[in-house]
Amino acid sequence: MGPTTPICETAYAKINLALHVRRRREDGYHELETLFAFVDAGDGLGAVPAPRDDLIQCGEFGAQLDDPAGNIVMQALAALLRPQPWAVTLDKRLPVAAGLGGGSADAGALFRMVERECGLPDDWHERAAALGADVPACVRSQACLGRGTGTELEPVENDLAGTPVLLVNPRLPLATGPVFRAWDGVDRGAMPTGSAGEIARTGRNDLEAPAIALCPQIADVLAALRQTGAWLVRMSGSGATCFALYDDPARRDAARAVLPAQWWQLAGALR
Repeated sequence: MGPTTPICETAYAKINLALHVRRRREDGYHELETLFAFVDAGDGLGAVPAPRDDLIQCGEFGAQLDDPAGNIVMQALAALLRPQPWAVTLDKRLPVAAGLGGGSADAGALFRMVERECGLPDDWHERAAALGADVPACVRSQACLGRGTGTELEPVENDLAGTPVLLVNPRLPLATGPVFRAWDGVDRGAMPTGSAGEIARTGRNDLEAPAIALCPQIADVLAALRQTGAWLVRMSGSGATCFALYDDPARRDAARAVLPAQWWQLAGALR
C-alpha cells in the first residue's frame, strides 16, 4: 500500500429487525435475541500509513463524537496488529447514539480493512466482542441472529437482501443504557424462528416502549412511517432511529419525499 493509496471501507448501518429482551443478567447486561440486518450505506473510513495510529473525524455528525483518542476506531486499531500504524479518517454520516450500531459499524469496518491488508487473528471474534456487543456482527455486516448479549452469532436464511429500506431519526440522540434500564423486565417470549423475513414480520422490539418513554418523538416517526405503505415499520436497537421496509424503491422514495424535512433520513437497501 503506497502512501497515497488509502484503504477505504463503508461502515454499514446496522438495524435490528427484531429485538427480544429476555432477562436482566447478574453482570448488569441483558440476555437478548435479535435479528441483525445491514443497510448498504453508512459511515466512510479511509486509512493510510502513518508514523503512529491516528484518527481524524469529519462528516455531518463528526463534531458530535468524543475525543478521537477514545473513539472505538482507535480501540480497534489497538486491538489489531498491522505491519505499520495507520492514520484513519472517519466520515461520520450516521447519527450518533441512534440505534444503528454506528460506532460498532465503524469498528467492524476497521476489522475488514485489516483483514484485507494483512488478515485477522484467529481470535478476532473475541477481540471484537471486547469492544462492544454489536461489533462481531458488524465485522461481517451480514444478516444473522444474535443471542446472549448479541455476540453469540448464528446464520439465518437471508430472504430480505435487496429489500428497499428507509431509516429515519428525529435528530435526537438516545443513549443505550437508560433505555435498557427503563425496560420493565417482562419476558414477552422468544424470538420466532424461520427466515429473516419470517422473523422480521412476526418479531418485535422490546425496547420500543421504554425508548418512547424517554424520547416521545420516536412515536411520531413510527406513526408517520406507518402511513407510507411500508410492509414493516419498527424502531432499531435502543432508538431513536426507526426503519421502514418497502416492496419497491419507488414507494420508499415517495415516502421519503413526504416526511418532515428536519428529520434525518437514509434511503437504501438491505444487504
